[in-house]
Amino acid sequence: MKLRKALALGLAAAMTVSMIGCGSTADTTTDSADTTEATDDATEAADTTESTDSTETTTDGVPGYLDINLDDYTDLTASIKFLHCRTDREEDGSMAEMIAAFNEKFPNIEVKTEGVTDYAEDALLRLSQGNWGDVMWIPAVDKKDLGSYFMPLGSTEEMSKTLNFVNQNAYDGITYGIPVWGNAQGVVYNKAVFEAAGITKLPTTPTEFLEDLQLIKDNTDAIPLYTNYAAGWTMGAWDAYIGVVSNGDATFMNQKFVHTANPFDDPGDDTGIYNLYRILYDAVANGLIEDDYTTTDWEGCKGMINNGQIGAMVLGSWAYSQMVEAGDHGDDIGYMPFPMTVDGTQYALAGGDYNYAVNVNSSDENKIASLVFIKWMLEESGWSVREGCYSTVIGGENPDMYSAFDGCEMLSDEVALAGEEEFLNEMNAESELSFNAGGNAKVQSIVEAAATGSKSLDDIMGEWTTAWNDAQDELEIEVLY
Repeated sequence: MKLRKALALGLAAAMTVSMIGCGSTADTTTDSADTTEATDDATEAADTTESTDSTETTTDGVPGYLDINLDDYTDLTASIKFLHCRTDREEDGSMAEMIAAFNEKFPNIEVKTEGVTDYAEDALLRLSQGNWGDVMWIPAVDKKDLGSYFMPLGSTEEMSKTLNFVNQNAYDGITYGIPVWGNAQGVVYNKAVFEAAGITKLPTTPTEFLEDLQLIKDNTDAIPLYTNYAAGWTMGAWDAYIGVVSNGDATFMNQKFVHTANPFDDPGDDTGIYNLYRILYDAVANGLIEDDYTTTDWEGCKGMINNGQIGAMVLGSWAYSQMVEAGDHGDDIGYMPFPMTVDGTQYALAGGDYNYAVNVNSSDENKIASLVFIKWMLEESGWSVREGCYSTVIGGENPDMYSAFDGCEMLSDEVALAGEEEFLNEMNAESELSFNAGGNAKVQSIVEAAATGSKSLDDIMGEWTTAWNDAQDELEIEVLY
């Protein structure tokens, strides 16, 4: 299935880790996945809104997202605030340029923007205080609490006919957030480095990828695989591939994982979670990374891969445009599917990123203006294409950077079963492993163990299994697989 076709079907994802890479110097994880920590204070601070099943209106006097026709609101007057994490786009002026373009069509809607570096924590704090504005990107809020903070946007079923990934921040059939854009999960790489190393075919398995990294080391001066260990949040990107490596099963991550007894065992066929992390462990153990992983530089690595000093980095497709823009060799930057093939089929994962949401406590005028702003950003700003991401709008304009995904079967993690929405959050907290958000330390520990030889990968996976099984016992979660 081609990527364009797969996304046009409106597949929805609940897990995207470290996708946007907030800001130019952000040290944070993303909100797109369900998380283990939504503050009690924040829950108590906001008034709960009773959502409706209507697709025509979401609150009295305010139309639903689908009912907004942009041409009908060119005379609307309002002043709204937009809170986000893309400090880099504030700094380079592109956010201001988008707002100026918006005001060409909507001259009476003032949009104040604020980019926040430590967004994951800061946004939650602002929610608890109620002082964040009108439009924000949803941080780590439990789904049951979405209606406490955010305006219902419409029926998830109806919205999914027009937009991708709208069940990501939905509860009881109502959508509260719309992804800024979609991302595929793969590997950003330098095509010139791969060619110089003698790599003529992109890898499709962990073993092939490790062999290619060795070719880069043997035949070029580039760092084969850059870990971005020191940044911390970037390491969480590895967790985003769990669904795609687990037998090509879109239900695994959010439905079966918590019920699986031994998810970290080596299946012996170059697939599964074990071999996902084996890539990282073996790359470190075999000297296929930077000389000193403790001194990696997130900002610096962008220019390094652009000019051929780095071969590859495991990051979501959100990183692609940043690498392209970081130097004079943007044409050398490529993006490929994660190297994992299950029973002869290579799978790839797509999902939504941060979600736009509207403050449930804003005035009706500001709610309408916020919906107009969000719809314009999604449909007319062109931002997703410039960032190298997929349009949230089904049939919207998409970049051509995903040609390497042709022939892959696309997956999009299905949401948790009814009544089990918090199971993964609870397992993450109880096991202290954090697989769907905030698992940076866990992945960093793999680098540390491989570099020092203090633990084998089998040792690490065994420890994870024990922690996982203990959490299942403590939480009384039934083991089914």
